[in-house]
Amino acid sequence: MSKSDQALESVSSSAEVDAFLARVATLPPASATQVPGARLLFALDATASRERTWDRATQIQAAMFEETQTLGGLEVQLCHYRGLGEFKTSPWCRRADELLPRMTAVRCSPGVTQIARLLDHAIATAGPAGKPAQGAPLRALVFVGDACEEPRDRLADQAGRLRLLGVPVFVFQEGRDRDALAGLRAIAQLSGGAWCPFDSASPELLRDLLSAVAVYAVGGRPALEDFGRRHGDAVRQLTAQLGA
Repeated sequence: MSKSDQALESVSSSAEVDAFLARVATLPPASATQVPGARLLFALDATASRERTWDRATQIQAAMFEETQTLGGLEVQLCHYRGLGEFKTSPWCRRADELLPRMTAVRCSPGVTQIARLLDHAIATAGPAGKPAQGAPLRALVFVGDACEEPRDRLADQAGRLRLLGVPVFVFQEGRDRDALAGLRAIAQLSGGAWCPFDSASPELLRDLLSAVAVYAVGGRPALEDFGRRHGDAVRQLTAQLGA
């Protein structure tokens, strides 16, 4: 729940996009042998301030599935929080048509952020030393939100634990709420992930960057380079940084 409505006015600068792409370029080199069982948590703030962009988020997650299907697929779990302490997770889904009905059934509700609860869930999902009791290793956590209303020390500790478990957090901040920016950026940096802003004027950019993270988690650099050839300048910048 954002404290500022000016958030949607600003567009991601090229420097911020470059910084995000540079961070993704430093990820460990996933390979095609890792394709079976690639897992990703897709987490959304569903508090009232995000109601205007919820439908767009639904379309974006569908694109992530589409881009990874030819690589052997991606298992995605939807996480969202809203209202008075409501936090829900979906089963692991391999297709967009499995996850889409779950997203469209969610309605945003007033409440405060529950990012600490989300990070605890990611830590538990990763398992001790990054080895889950069931299923494949968790490759990454993607979080889309606009606010951060919790004690920063606890969030920093959780982000550091995720880094040790090999689970980077990729934070996409809607708007520029200044109270949120420092906290969300720190989560990304301390986990070994990356932060990038977006707004209502740049849904295609968000879709492509999210899909790039998913493609890289599943198919590694060769898959990402192929993805870059089929998409815009932002993803091509990423593939150029990765090199041959």
